[in-house]
Amino acid sequence: MQPLSLPPRLLMGPGPINCYPRVLQAMSTQLVGQYDPAMTGYMNETMALYRQVFKTQNQQTFLIDGTSRAGIEAALVSVLEPGDKVLVPVFGRFGHLLTEIAERADAEVHTIEVPWGEVFDPQQIEDAIKRVQPKVLAIVQGDTSTTMLQPLEELGAICRAHDVLFYTDATASIGGNPFETDAWQVDAVTVGLQKCLGGPSGSAPISMSDRFVEAVRKRQHVEAGIRDSHHQDAKGQRIRSNYFDLAMIMDYWGDERLNHHTEAATMLFGSRECAVGLLTEGQDAVLQRHVNAGTAMLKGIQAMGLKPFGDLKHKMTNVVGVYIPDMVDGEQIRHDLLNIFNIEIGTSFGPLKGKIWRIGTMGYNARQDAVLHTLQSLETVLRRAGFSLPAGAGVDAALAVYADAAANGKGSL
Repeated sequence: MQPLSLPPRLLMGPGPINCYPRVLQAMSTQLVGQYDPAMTGYMNETMALYRQVFKTQNQQTFLIDGTSRAGIEAALVSVLEPGDKVLVPVFGRFGHLLTEIAERADAEVHTIEVPWGEVFDPQQIEDAIKRVQPKVLAIVQGDTSTTMLQPLEELGAICRAHDVLFYTDATASIGGNPFETDAWQVDAVTVGLQKCLGGPSGSAPISMSDRFVEAVRKRQHVEAGIRDSHHQDAKGQRIRSNYFDLAMIMDYWGDERLNHHTEAATMLFGSRECAVGLLTEGQDAVLQRHVNAGTAMLKGIQAMGLKPFGDLKHKMTNVVGVYIPDMVDGEQIRHDLLNIFNIEIGTSFGPLKGKIWRIGTMGYNARQDAVLHTLQSLETVLRRAGFSLPAGAGVDAALAVYADAAANGKGSL
């Protein structure tokens, strides 16, 4: 067998993306035992770092070992007992995912929907909360299937007014778009690393308010094999998943260190480094870098004569949807970009399948050279496919965005 050897792709799709080199370096670190003081020390440090990432004081802030979907499932299956009502506003593929996971937990699921490419007005959500009276509101912040960013700022207060727990998945948006856990009164948030945080898929940071923790603790259960005399089960129904049982995972990360699973140490090292990198560069600086890259890509696409998808007032900074021109084969364009220029862009799902490309500018790839290389390569592939466009217009428009940012003191590349 030959050593592992992958092509040098530039991942400019909706995620995953190329990792920050410092993250890859951290993940090559040798292991220690899961209860070694060095290991538990880094676990505690990682919890503290992600409190800063999430902008929260929540004690229960840690990692779920698994992809971002593992975090979603842990949050929903741990808080929703069979028959509990949950409201899911759906504006893309991942709202449907929240719906399915809640259904699998035997919750009573209610949905409201807007067309893909739009987001919800807070009043629409409050009206549905009044009608449904759910235990939990579950909503995605940024949905890469549509490139839309749902405003969350008013939803926490709405939920508190109606005694509803407020959960959101912010995998696609955290790090590249504002997120304020405490200021927005978010009760639980889960994310992944593979978007703006610049790491690999495989770890799901989570943060939970005291309100959310109280709801989970009502279903507390300790495995027989590790139970001591002081352990008592709660009166609520046992959480149906062992692996995603947040009550047990809290005990594993907490002072008692009750064994639950063997922590995925390599992913913890990578997760820690994602947070260190974000906080070292500065969250505001990273947000501005994503704004610059996303704006440059959007303006470049428009200058090439391509039409962006959706309500641009509510577009994520880190990904843009682009209508595929009628006269070209969208998959052939993606094929040529990948195989000639080593650049990957995305297609989409559901009603948008075959209709749009999704081009990401996130994490390590939210930088000027990656944007320019993608625009120039896309122009070349489109021109060779017979699409008429002004030569160099996309790159020139992107460069103008960066020049304007530099002139206004917002010149992070």
